[in-house]
Amino acid sequence: MERVSLPAASTRLPAGDASSPLGSGALAPERYLDAAATAPLRETARAAMAAVYDDLAANPSSVHQAGHRSAAVVETARRDIAHSCGVRAADVVFTSGGTEANNLAIIGLALANPRGRHLVTTPIEHPSVLESCRYLERVFGYELTLVPVDGHGRVTAADIARAVRADTTLVSVGLGNAEVGTVQPLPQIAAAAKRVGALVHTDAVQAAASLPVSMHGEEWPGAQIDAMSIASHKFGGPQGVGALLVRAGLKVEPLLHGGGQEQGRRSGTENVAGIAGFAAAVRECIATVGTRALTLMASRDELIGRVLSEIPGASLTGDPRERLPGHASFVFAGVSGESLLVALDMAGIAVSSGSACAAGHDEPSPALLAMGRAPEEAHAALRFTLAAPLAARIIERIIATLRREVTGVNPRGSEAAAASAVRQAAH
Repeated sequence: MERVSLPAASTRLPAGDASSPLGSGALAPERYLDAAATAPLRETARAAMAAVYDDLAANPSSVHQAGHRSAAVVETARRDIAHSCGVRAADVVFTSGGTEANNLAIIGLALANPRGRHLVTTPIEHPSVLESCRYLERVFGYELTLVPVDGHGRVTAADIARAVRADTTLVSVGLGNAEVGTVQPLPQIAAAAKRVGALVHTDAVQAAASLPVSMHGEEWPGAQIDAMSIASHKFGGPQGVGALLVRAGLKVEPLLHGGGQEQGRRSGTENVAGIAGFAAAVRECIATVGTRALTLMASRDELIGRVLSEIPGASLTGDPRERLPGHASFVFAGVSGESLLVALDMAGIAVSSGSACAAGHDEPSPALLAMGRAPEEAHAALRFTLAAPLAARIIERIIATLRREVTGVNPRGSEAAAASAVRQAAH
């Protein structure tokens, strides 16, 4: 079961808190290594939200001047997010977050475009993707095909091509996996799906803040993505707001019924301040995505190298090359990921033992099981996701803490490492 370490009182991660039991600066970004769960709030996002609240934040559907000002904030944010993500403003549907965006994409597109009753996805997707597919399977009689992944969590375009058929309605494959960081070959996957006329959705919640994305082919020629899910808090915006980027003109059956906001695709009063903060975070994040990725990759690779060479029984999960820039994930043979998480938390390092959306479940990671890991290994996962480059002293603290915990709990680490290597080679 994952326990996500969060700030006790203040969400101002960069400042730290001298009264914290972990000491001054304990929540600085370089010690907060759980950005895949939520990224620290950017000051630009905080300022954008404050400006909205200072101006009353009227209902954007109201016809008075204050309402018009709120509507203008929403539409400006829509244009900014569209420009940053390589889509049109009409493609942006604001939601309450990535989970709602995934539900709206899968259920909404499948029900509104009934060319068949067949869905294709993989077993390592976010629960909101898998459960939306299972809902359609259970309630509407859809057939669901889960395309296997390899030991690194990769699925190939050839695998998708073999799975799709004439009655395939929708193919949904996440761009970057939250648990192990593997990046999928999405342009090729989309091309395979389009050969049979299927719609294509990608959950880009984890990837959009760290990789160039586009639905219309500027970065991915011929990608032909129909819908893409993103979430504000992965960019450093506020929690509780996200968007489904869906090709304008494509029918979407709404999940929420009411006043017909968001072009009739998502009813409910828009979260004006949250949307403003979302757009500010996206603008700043995407403007520096290339340079930030390079610095995070350098820290990521140094951390991976040190862990694999110095910690007995450590094994990298996910693709060693095609992975998210700030993502390093491991299993530790014979050691509980939970115990390592707690030890690092006490050392002032915030990490997680898997997807934050699976918190509260004491089951081995379904993603790791699908990748061929043994149940005991799937219980021994630890995920480091960087919000900022790592200073040398932070890497030293991580290595020292892991070495102490692993050698203390697992003194025969070399034997456990050998057994783990044999299992991994058989995957």
